[in-house]
Amino acid sequence: MGDRIDGDLERLPSDLQELAQLVEQAAHARAGHEVGLLQLLRLLERLHGHVRDGLFQEALPTNRQRLYALLRDIEINGGWPYIQRMRLRSFLTEIELEWQSADEARPDNPEENLRRDN
Repeated sequence: MGDRIDGDLERLPSDLQELAQLVEQAAHARAGHEVGLLQLLRLLERLHGHVRDGLFQEALPTNRQRLYALLRDIEINGGWPYIQRMRLRSFLTEIELEWQSADEARPDNPEENLRRDN
């Protein structure tokens, strides 16, 4: 894992460290397989939503002191957890750039270019 993630893991309870290592192993097992990685990302997003919308909301503080303590923890330890979705437009731009790079790397072949354009 990256240096930042490794440093963060050391501060976690052992069961969460183990979970992080399992997720990392699952990701590496799917390296180069976009559909498998997408399945993993979808699973993580569903799990995040389940914990956030259920257990976390039920555990939210009911008094000012506990709410203040929670907000301080969020401020000090890195903000609100969020799983960011890749924007489709960004994804398509990345794909287009890769295709352009691949096209530029190919030698010019007028017959091939005509077939490809049609």
